[in-house]
Amino acid sequence: MIYVRKANARGHANHGWLETYHSFSFANYYDPDFMGFSDLRVINEDRVQVGKGFGQHPHKNMEILSYVLEGTIEHQDSMGFRERVKAGEFQIMSAGTGIHHSEYNPSDQETLHFYQIWIKPNEINIKPRYETRYFPEVEGRQLILSSDARENSLKIYQDMNLWRWRFKAQEDHEYTILKRYGNVLIQVVTGELRVNGQLIQTSDGVAVFDEENIQITTVKAAEILLFELL
Repeated sequence: MIYVRKANARGHANHGWLETYHSFSFANYYDPDFMGFSDLRVINEDRVQVGKGFGQHPHKNMEILSYVLEGTIEHQDSMGFRERVKAGEFQIMSAGTGIHHSEYNPSDQETLHFYQIWIKPNEINIKPRYETRYFPEVEGRQLILSSDARENSLKIYQDMNLWRWRFKAQEDHEYTILKRYGNVLIQVVTGELRVNGQLIQTSDGVAVFDEENIQITTVKAAEILLFELL
């Protein structure tokens, strides 16, 4: 089965300093039909205005991935860690036993645009940690997250894989779903393509389950995040 969630069907809030879209129930947006997908709990697409951000707040026992599309995140935490995560970079945080952190847009000119993704861990109460990495912009598939950090990917405490896949326009690809990872979620970062004939565009999401393979045809150049989940 393939289920397409159009971008404008997501939960939405505009707080002035923050415009955010929620793929799953989050904060004041609640829909019992969209509480997560397999071990994915949150996919938020956020735009933060200049000089604004999220103040100190806690997390515990959650794997949190930030992918910066435009601008910069300035991150500070209760361990004394401070870092700027730039466009094109991914940062994975294992909240583990508990941590407080803040995330700000330090620019006085450029809006911060990023995805924040929460994944339930398969180990709890681990020591909190961060890791940030830039992945070169190349065509084809890149492994971003994996449980064993293979192929220079970031480690995540969950049995899953996250791929970033970039396509040229007018390409055809067949993706075979691994038996181990029977649940697949596609988040379109940019572009326009068809998945088994269904048109999907920037910020749309696609949940796939009980399928052996899918056919991907690009209409325009595209970038997707593809999650392989148990």
